[in-house]
Order: sequence, then C-alpha cells, then structure tokens
Amino acid sequence: MSVEEIFPGVYDITCLVAEGNNRYRAYLFDDDVPTLVDCARRDTIEALLKGIEESGLTPGRLIITHGDGDHVGAFDALVDTYDVETWVPVESDFPSEHTPDYRYQEGEQIGRFQTIYLPGHKNDNYGLIDEKAKILIPGDAISGADQRGLPAGQFHLPPAVHTVNLNQAEETLEKILQYNFNSALLFHGSNVLEDAYDKLDRYVNFPGKPTSSYQIGTPIFPK
Repeated sequence: MSVEEIFPGVYDITCLVAEGNNRYRAYLFDDDVPTLVDCARRDTIEALLKGIEESGLTPGRLIITHGDGDHVGAFDALVDTYDVETWVPVESDFPSEHTPDYRYQEGEQIGRFQTIYLPGHKNDNYGLIDEKAKILIPGDAISGADQRGLPAGQFHLPPAVHTVNLNQAEETLEKILQYNFNSALLFHGSNVLEDAYDKLDRYVNFPGKPTSSYQIGTPIFPK
C-alpha cells in the first residue's frame, strides 16, 4: 500500500500492485466534502482504510465509476466506517449490504466533478471530469500503457479479455477528447499526469486512421 499526494489535496491510494504493474487503487480529494473515487477490491479493504488514515482526511462521499469488483470492494466497509454518502451509476448492479444514496447518469455535477458516460469496457462505466483543474478520471475506459509492458506515461485501451465491447471502447476515446484535461488518473497502470489530452489525441487519431465507415476494413496494402 502507498499514498501519494499527486496534486495539492489529491491523493493516489494504491492498495495493491500486482504482477505487470497492475495497480488497484482509489483516489481521495480534499474538497468541501472529502471525496473518494472507487474503493479497490474486497481483499484490499484494510490497505484502503490505512491509506485513508495516512492521508489525514475523513471521506464524506464515495463515487463509484462502475461496478467491477476491483472498484467496489470496500463499498460496505466505507459506509460502515465513515457513513459516506454514496453515488453509483444508474446502470450498475453489484452486491452490497447498503443501498446507494444516489444513482447518477451522464451530465450530473457531483462536487467538483461532471459525470461522463464512457461505455465499452463495461456498460456501466463512467468518467469524472474536473475541467477547472483539468483532471480526468475515466474509470476503466483507458489504462496506463505499462499495464501491458509498454512505457509508462502513455495510454492503451482496456484489455479485450476484460472488455464487453472493444469497438465501443475505442469510440469512447473520441468522446473523451471533447473535454478539457491535462492529467488522467487511471486505475490500472501508471497515471498520465502531464500532456494527457495531447497523448490521448495522438493515440486516438493515429496516422492512417479511417475517416469514414467506407474505409474501415480497406486493406492497408491493396492489390
């Protein structure tokens, strides 16, 4: 477990680093209502609670980006420990002892964040954007490239084996580029803390990308 203040009042609580730099983490923001985004796995509850204690903050709000087990593991424990108000996507369905306080959808304002629907990885995946601070939290719409053995500080799509619709996940990246951000806080792989918009733009709009549906499937080297 590690706690890092990556920006003033923004804490990366990494509960576990598994093989291949696969990280399981949560983010804690020192706002009027200290806000935790996601809560890692059930088997990392103690690590998360310890990380929160080390931050010196007492969370009053929990926002869930989607219902995968590695994002909702401490849901009940956080309600029991801190009596946090809970915000969960309308599409999410995961087992819990406590009913969510609020169900959100796209375009809502939760504290500093605006919600963005970013399906593909999962049908209930949302992102959170703070355009004033230029911070994006995309749920699992994007991962850090070093999750797949590539250099840190870049992006890649979520692995297909964990994604319900990879084509939709790719289209979702174009939607993300409609927003203004400079840093992307990710849940798997290393964060992209500088030039995140430009790096994602280069990843999405690669040389030779089809500009119309007619071009999709056209051979790169035609006969």
